[in-house]
Amino acid sequence: MIELARMAEEIGFEGMMGADHGFVPETMAADYLYTEDGKPPIHGGLPYPETWTTLTAMAMATTRLKLSCAVYVLPLRNPIEVAKATGTLSRVSNGRVILGAGAGWMKEEFDVYGVDFKTRGRRMDECIEVIRKLQQGGYVEHRGEFFDFPPLAIGPAPDAPVPIYIGGASKLALRRAARIGDGWIGAGNSIEEVEDILDQLNTMRREYGREQEPFEVVCPVMQVTETERLKELEAKGLTSICFGFADNYELPIEQKHGFLDWFAQNVMANFED
Repeated sequence: MIELARMAEEIGFEGMMGADHGFVPETMAADYLYTEDGKPPIHGGLPYPETWTTLTAMAMATTRLKLSCAVYVLPLRNPIEVAKATGTLSRVSNGRVILGAGAGWMKEEFDVYGVDFKTRGRRMDECIEVIRKLQQGGYVEHRGEFFDFPPLAIGPAPDAPVPIYIGGASKLALRRAARIGDGWIGAGNSIEEVEDILDQLNTMRREYGREQEPFEVVCPVMQVTETERLKELEAKGLTSICFGFADNYELPIEQKHGFLDWFAQNVMANFED
């Protein structure tokens, strides 16, 4: 991933996103939302390097590339730790980190961590509130449903709170992104699906009076070469498209470099001013 980050920056990509799971259980319920059979596309043989360690290494190997996670399972974690980690990474990367966060789908993960799966949505909302408070700098206190602490400070605070993009395709996730997110991250959609999602996000953001605030929509779009249709979605609020590799951990680095070059020449070049 460190070498890919160097390659991506040299070719002209805007950013890279990692993935997050603390562990992969041996058995999982078929509750995954993004496959037809509900079976998650992960297993114990896939490496899931720790998010902030990996992104820090990638940040040190680059100077311009934005770095995020699609997505970090935020309700599993203590928001003080997340505020500290992302705030520090923001400082050392000169503001290039984005917290891509989701509520999570793997109940087994929550059970092992000892976190109530049913309240993860409310817990995530409060995590975001705590992170933003702490990253303002200075002493702050918090009295909430899940977190309660007296005045405290984290240092160094970032120059500005780390942007938080919300992941997830459910109505609740889209509404959370519209209500408190700085952006939304998709898991992979057709152009038709993205158009509907953008319409929903725009409607919801108007409902919350946030339609004039900056907002990013980052999504893997299946028809990446359909430039004119993508430009129509850009006018509706799609700000970034992205792609990943099949069999990512088995492909040689030279082949991955070739995919990056292909994407730059056949997709990115169509959007240059």
